[in-house]
Amino acid sequence: MFAAIYLPDFVLQAALHHAPELHRQPVALLDDEQTKALILQVTSSAAEAGVSAGMTASQGLARCLSLTITSRVRAQEKIAGEILLHQAATLAPEIEATAPGICTVRFTSRKNCRENVEGVVRQLARLNLTAQAGLAATPDLSFLAACLARPVLQIDDPEKFLAPLPIETLGRMDRISRF
Repeated sequence: MFAAIYLPDFVLQAALHHAPELHRQPVALLDDEQTKALILQVTSSAAEAGVSAGMTASQGLARCLSLTITSRVRAQEKIAGEILLHQAATLAPEIEATAPGICTVRFTSRKNCRENVEGVVRQLARLNLTAQAGLAATPDLSFLAACLARPVLQIDDPEKFLAPLPIETLGRMDRISRF
């Protein structure tokens, strides 16, 4: 059995890690290493105000005057990634940093897997990192479950789980892991 632990909006979570009060505020994260700085990720309150990834800072501010604009903090991303790996290592010895903000764990025993993963999700929350986790027979299926989890989803019957999902869900998974 595999578990995927996923930190949604990882780059934004890392940048706001030491300012948890900003998670409820309209915040946009810029990737200022590009030629034209574009918004990379936004908090839910910024999204509700009409701000979205791909906009320029001025477009975001035109939609939300109270928008806080901040830059990507790669050092904080490294720290958040290390925290994620450290917590995942408490589950089993076979872990992999699959992508930024995503860690995959291979269990050798099925005993207490879900309870232990729920404990890691709670511990990450105490560290101001919101996590979602999926458990399934394969790494890819566990990642898909993690993307859809609120906060933990275990897949025991893959066919029953996959059958109602729209094909667009797989495209969403690709966009999630690109940072």
